[in-house]
Amino acid sequence: MTRRVEAVDWSVYLVTDSRCGEGRPLLQVVEAALRGGIGVVQYREKQAATRTMVREAEALRELCEAYGASFFVNDRIDVALAVDAHGVHLGQDDMPVPMARRLLGPERIIGVTVHNAEEIRRAQAQGADVLSIAPVFATSTKPDHQTPLGIQGLRKLAGLCERPVVAIAGITLENAADVIRAGVDGVCVVSAVMAAPDPETAARELRRRVEEARAARMG
Repeated sequence: MTRRVEAVDWSVYLVTDSRCGEGRPLLQVVEAALRGGIGVVQYREKQAATRTMVREAEALRELCEAYGASFFVNDRIDVALAVDAHGVHLGQDDMPVPMARRLLGPERIIGVTVHNAEEIRRAQAQGADVLSIAPVFATSTKPDHQTPLGIQGLRKLAGLCERPVVAIAGITLENAADVIRAGVDGVCVVSAVMAAPDPETAARELRRRVEEARAARMG
């Protein structure tokens, strides 16, 4: 399953975390978020066995296909290939982009998390398709993150990006518009949707605020 990077809707990008679902089934939460307008789902699961990951990822990919959303797998290139995902997202400690590209081929999308100007330069030189700037704010879903950039730090790094760029960490309904005004194409969220009492409403409101902020920035 391939998709041109230009065709991806980066506005609201959901990263899954089974710990945030308040005991609800993962597929139930994600489908509600898709109804609310999520454009990208990234399956992130650190603890499950590979067989479980393949089963969940395949079900999520089918959901995304039904809603016209893009589907990525975090870190695991083998799982991404097994379930025919649109692409993968890699951290700085994961497989280097050139190696991932050889395995994935030219058609699948490769995203990379970046924290500073040097990582942006390297990711772009190596052919990453999309960059995820992190961390914007402090977040409990990844307590070992680097020092938060804040809005000013985010704006500086976003200005260096020549690829589609999203921002992650600590993004909420309250600060999503500020993040978009800093110059990124979309917001990545975890608990703002996964832990919300009503994930569909949370996703819809996030999307509304993102679109309004983007329109104001463009206009």
